[in-house]
Amino acid sequence: MTDESFLHAMVSYASLTQDDVVLEIGAGFGALTRVLSPLCGKVIAVETDRRLVAALKVETANLLNITVIEGDVLKATIPPFNKVVSNPPFHISSPVLFWLLNRNFDRAVLTFQKEFAERLVAEVGSKDYSRLTVETYYRAEVELLDVVPKETFYPHPNVDARIVRLKPRKTAPFQLKNEETFHELVRMLFTQRNKKVRNAVRGFLRKVGKEEELADSLLFHDKRVRELAPEDFGALANELAH
Repeated sequence: MTDESFLHAMVSYASLTQDDVVLEIGAGFGALTRVLSPLCGKVIAVETDRRLVAALKVETANLLNITVIEGDVLKATIPPFNKVVSNPPFHISSPVLFWLLNRNFDRAVLTFQKEFAERLVAEVGSKDYSRLTVETYYRAEVELLDVVPKETFYPHPNVDARIVRLKPRKTAPFQLKNEETFHELVRMLFTQRNKKVRNAVRGFLRKVGKEEELADSLLFHDKRVRELAPEDFGALANELAH
């Protein structure tokens, strides 16, 4: 991202203080890193490209609160942080989001491909409604903020982006007997999103050692998977928890 007005907007949405340790994923040449530095206690800047890491270290050499980590954020050892302000590469948006939702943090402000961002808050039953929607809803409150034109980035991507703010939920929107059952059920059912639950759930039943005949008596068995609200997935997972 090269437009400073959007960089400052992202930082503003994060409500930074000197007590904050900020994770930046895909720091690139350090345009956002340099904006972050004076406004927080520490920046952990992660970048995979060795050439960009070298340039980043030069660009931020006079900023004493920057820690540069060369590597893949999904695999590297990342020090503790409490906020995220980042323009992650679009092609890793989904794994980065799931990685982040499994960690403790106070707030995250990220840019995602516009279509990806809108999937996070998609309406139940819509074409964009997906596993991503349900999993994100369970773990975080999502706000869609500014649309960022593709021309704002270098090199230009093919699509516009959108700034998204995530705040982890302090209280889950529904109670689960077994989170692992819920996550696996959501994952498997959305591979057959247009099927009725009674048909889509059979593979899951086999996997957990339950009789397939149970499918016809389950909650929501006559609904299509895409028609289940997040709370419905929770209720179904609780019925199948063991």
